[in-house]
Amino acid sequence: MTKAPSTAAPNPLLNQILAALPAADYARLLPDLERVQLPRRWTMSESGDHVNYLHFPTSGIVSLIYALEDGSSSEIALVGNEGLIGISIYMGGESLPTSTEVQCAGEAYRLSRNVMKREFALGGQLQHLALLYTQALIVQTSQMAVCNQHHTVEQRFSRWILMSMDRLQGNKMTVTQEQISLLLGVRRESITLAAGGLQKDGIISYARGSITVVDRPHLEARACECYRAVKEECDRLLPHPHASKADASPVAVART
Repeated sequence: MTKAPSTAAPNPLLNQILAALPAADYARLLPDLERVQLPRRWTMSESGDHVNYLHFPTSGIVSLIYALEDGSSSEIALVGNEGLIGISIYMGGESLPTSTEVQCAGEAYRLSRNVMKREFALGGQLQHLALLYTQALIVQTSQMAVCNQHHTVEQRFSRWILMSMDRLQGNKMTVTQEQISLLLGVRRESITLAAGGLQKDGIISYARGSITVVDRPHLEARACECYRAVKEECDRLLPHPHASKADASPVAVART
């Protein structure tokens, strides 16, 4: 983990959970929020680790990955600035059987285990939002289990691109076919075929290590129902960003 440079103006309100907090709750948390970088491919925690910090991403994508004894693995959830990393801190289990890995570089604000437990003891809005997010995460992991069992590689690949682009809030991302194959738990050749088909139909543009969505409506049509099911449930459960608050002048976070 690397602390983010102090030269750029920080803005914790780019995370939707932090942005949804009442002003008094946010002000109480602010001195304890520490801005950190999320470098690509950084493993934030391994399966079974005792997690000491809760992370609120403001940019980038973090994957929750389940690995089997034979070395194979599969992504079971994506987290961006809509959520948080480290639910075991407040769920009582102390650890999770998944690892967390940064797929697209970004930044986050971390909060120590002790501070989060203090907030939960208060029973305020952060507790409420964290539990709503946990429910949304359960929905996502459950839907992914069904998706991996019943849908084609192209459908799953299209769903994964859409979910990633939603969190990046753009139409382009840097990712390799090998990386995608590991996350989806399929052969690299299968991803090559799926990407080639979508590119041939003018839906995406795929260059080495880069995907650009050219025709989002048709990409949504090629994705399985899981994308819509997860998005609709997350939109129902999670707070929507308030432009007036998230776009406000960043608040300085002093950490030495």
